[in-house]
Amino acid sequence: MGRIGNIIDRKGKQDAKKAKIFTKYARVIAVAAREGGSDPEYNAALKTAIDKAKAMNMPNDNIDRAVKKGAGAGEGDDFENVVYEGYGPGGVAVIIEALTDNKNRTAGNVRYYLDKNGGNLGTSGCVGFMFDRKGQIMIANEGGITEDEIMETALEAGAEDIIADEEGFEIITAPEDFDAVRDALSEAGYEMLEADVKMIPQTTVNLEGESAQKMEKMIDMLEDDDDVQQIHHNWEA
Repeated sequence: MGRIGNIIDRKGKQDAKKAKIFTKYARVIAVAAREGGSDPEYNAALKTAIDKAKAMNMPNDNIDRAVKKGAGAGEGDDFENVVYEGYGPGGVAVIIEALTDNKNRTAGNVRYYLDKNGGNLGTSGCVGFMFDRKGQIMIANEGGITEDEIMETALEAGAEDIIADEEGFEIITAPEDFDAVRDALSEAGYEMLEADVKMIPQTTVNLEGESAQKMEKMIDMLEDDDDVQQIHHNWEA
């Protein structure tokens, strides 16, 4: 299964946890609104957060409430972004981005999830050099999309690379060009499975048997934590 297939599979699992996922997105939206204002046209972080929430079918009422809480300096007053680096089973490199109002609690939870599954929490910078921060947009190969068409739109908007396979297209951008490329593809009518700025691994690690099972369990435990927002790793799932 390629990256597109993995995303589709993960979205299926996330459907069963929508209440928890909505809680995460509400927090991100509120903090973005607090820090940059309530108008997504002038607040790129808020626009991205809302787009991601809508992609998960978060109701508009929930989104509006989260924006108002943040703009009213309520929800999100004490939250801060923290990043943890460490290792999963088999030496897989892991970067975890969290949004928390209690760093001691979150660090303790993250350490437990890694330790429980054969990994360990490392120091800042221990694996970050193994990743590149890039914009990543995933589009499923549906409705007769051609590589030439999507390539023309993406490259004209500033994309760095387009990777095509049987399941779909992966568009890579520099972080500063992500919004322009995403908006151009959206305006051209392409439906995105996923669009975000991520830490993309330079090399990947293959796991088998018990190690792969532990890695999957570790990711599930991290995703279930309200504080954890994004998980980056170099596991070739």
